[in-house]
Amino acid sequence: MAEIQPLRGWRYAPELSQQIDAYVSPLFDVVSVKQREALYRNPLNSIHLSVPRGEDPAGEAQLRLRQWQEQGILRQDELPGIYVYYQYFRLAGSAREYCRKGFMCHIRAYDWNEDVVLRHENTLPAAVNDRAELLARTQFQTSATHGLYRDEDFELECYLDEAMLNPLYQTEEDYQGARDVLAVIQDARIIRRFQQVLAQRQVILADGHHRYEGSLAYRRARQQAAGAAYTGREAWNYHLMYLTNAAADDLRILPTHRLLLELPGGLTEAELLARLAPYFTVLPLDDPYDLPERIAGKPWAFGLYLGEGHVYKIRLRPEVHPQLDWDTTSEVKALDLTVLHYFVLEKALGIVGPEAQRQWTGVAYVRNFPECLTRVDRGEARAAFITNEVSMAEVERVCYSGAVMPPKSTFFYPKTIGGFLFSSIQDAEANSPFYAAFHG
Repeated sequence: MAEIQPLRGWRYAPELSQQIDAYVSPLFDVVSVKQREALYRNPLNSIHLSVPRGEDPAGEAQLRLRQWQEQGILRQDELPGIYVYYQYFRLAGSAREYCRKGFMCHIRAYDWNEDVVLRHENTLPAAVNDRAELLARTQFQTSATHGLYRDEDFELECYLDEAMLNPLYQTEEDYQGARDVLAVIQDARIIRRFQQVLAQRQVILADGHHRYEGSLAYRRARQQAAGAAYTGREAWNYHLMYLTNAAADDLRILPTHRLLLELPGGLTEAELLARLAPYFTVLPLDDPYDLPERIAGKPWAFGLYLGEGHVYKIRLRPEVHPQLDWDTTSEVKALDLTVLHYFVLEKALGIVGPEAQRQWTGVAYVRNFPECLTRVDRGEARAAFITNEVSMAEVERVCYSGAVMPPKSTFFYPKTIGGFLFSSIQDAEANSPFYAAFHG
């Protein structure tokens, strides 16, 4: 199963890491334009490496990385380690403070068909190529993807908690309101135990499919170029990943709602409701802010908001579910979002098939529930379909079935941040005296 390795992490110099909040950044695929501009104004912010810009973005990142290393802005730890990463956060409407516990390490970049790292969504080739090009030029990984392993015994958590007694640094509050804390484990005996536990498990990729596939593409290219000299131990065989225990109740998946920016063919509200009626029971409601509660925990139930005074709870009629004839697994067909995409987007709106729906520009994916209502009220969208969150059990069932979910099915919260820890996959890493000690 999964082979993991410690790494000699690159981090901001101690005098800079005391103000680490100034240098961390959101992941490249969730940062907003406004956030980007504010971060770019800081010449030392990690966004210059993770989301570089210019006529040759990858070249700009390569040049800046070299400068930061030469100037001591980034420094490499002397000893290899497993980097413990905790994220403390709260959810709206709850007084509880959650703590998602995990650790960052290198994991072998397995091809999908090896069934060691499992995906739950498809990727866009352009985004994968962008990540692969950046990796090829810099040979530097700026933010960990998020992977899940399941350990009902929670064997590794005691080591994580012990390391957290002496943190390296922490943020006050990142862009999403979470507090991030980093520590390190450099005890070789404990590191080997981490390796033994993961060697018995598969890993589900929760977040970062494009970055992971970028690593796969780069590894394949290097392997082909190496030819008969390839050993499998080269540093570029590995990928930076943040691993968390899927059995923990601090692993949160938030819903992503569907906002229809248009109704195909100029459909009116009455026509839309008439097209939904053969498939759904439609219940009018008074208050749109009741929608999340009214659908909570109910399979195949959705909120529908069409503007002030036009609020509905809709729920699929169970007897029509067998009509769902997409070529996928029963685990995917059972998902709320598959039901929504098939019976609303395809049957009611005529956007036929998953690929056509992926390409359709008339739908937006919005995580913030009040934003959905506001954009409909402002006339920026015609309808909002409010959804329940996907459960971890559903993610696991789909991944183990070998299928993928509809687009934007999961939003694991909080997101990891960039700039907290960097890793190098240059050839020289394999020459470290510590490298061979952990490779069996």
